[in-house]
Amino acid sequence: MPCARPELLIVGCGDVGLRVLRLLAGRWGVVALTSSPDRCDALRAAGAVPVVGNLDDAGSLQRIASLAPRVLHLAPPAAQGEHDLRTAHLLQALARGGGTRRLVYMSTSGVYGDAGGARFDETRAPRPATARGRRRVDAERRVRAFGLMTGAAVSVLRVPGIYALDREGGDPRERVRRGTPVLAEADDVYTNHIHADDLARACVAALLRGAPQRIYHASDDTELKMGDYFDAVADLHGLPRPPRRSRAEAMAELSPMQMSFLSESRRLDNRRLKQELRLRLHHPTVLDGLR
Repeated sequence: MPCARPELLIVGCGDVGLRVLRLLAGRWGVVALTSSPDRCDALRAAGAVPVVGNLDDAGSLQRIASLAPRVLHLAPPAAQGEHDLRTAHLLQALARGGGTRRLVYMSTSGVYGDAGGARFDETRAPRPATARGRRRVDAERRVRAFGLMTGAAVSVLRVPGIYALDREGGDPRERVRRGTPVLAEADDVYTNHIHADDLARACVAALLRGAPQRIYHASDDTELKMGDYFDAVADLHGLPRPPRRSRAEAMAELSPMQMSFLSESRRLDNRRLKQELRLRLHHPTVLDGLR
């Protein structure tokens, strides 16, 4: 699609970015940053103009400095360290261009750490328990400081588990088919979810209506513990329910990464998403989305 006057730059145009492209097709001019030249044809087919650059190499980002007034930052941090240097490199390039008027950053609800199952809104202070969560807090601080420095309206979406039956790595049936255990009821944790299509719609809503320096929980209305969630997946699709384990048994069986997700329990209040961004969820619960 020719894009003489791009309106949006998507950084990290994976599954969610492609869903955003489908929503905006024919209405917005979109440029997509990719680190892989092999993805350029697919991005063109999806309606974006690809630009090759690598967030790990600040020198490769010169072309994006002033490409579009809106930026949707979906790229995750690197897998190591306490800081998100990818976001730092991106913001340095955008600051040189001086043309960014609105930026939406997709963060994670993992910034909160364990909340003991409490239900809370966006005013709760982050307390990340993992380096992964601390990198996201670092990225949030950087994008909000960028907004204050440049006058750009910066909004942050804190996103829980993303699922969809057509999402690579996000189809919960695959976990159930592997027979990965879940925690026994007494040890189980509350988890939060968002369908990938609703997340894409939340991104567009934030680009249109997000308030400056505002944080939003991009989460659906579900209040389920993790084991009940995967039981529902199994029941809806005719699969065996996953085995239940005590926390001590799970620690002996699962990886530290898997256990980190079984050590944090929280329930996200999503009223800002629905009231301020005026988003009507197409999949308000995981049962709706899984059907």
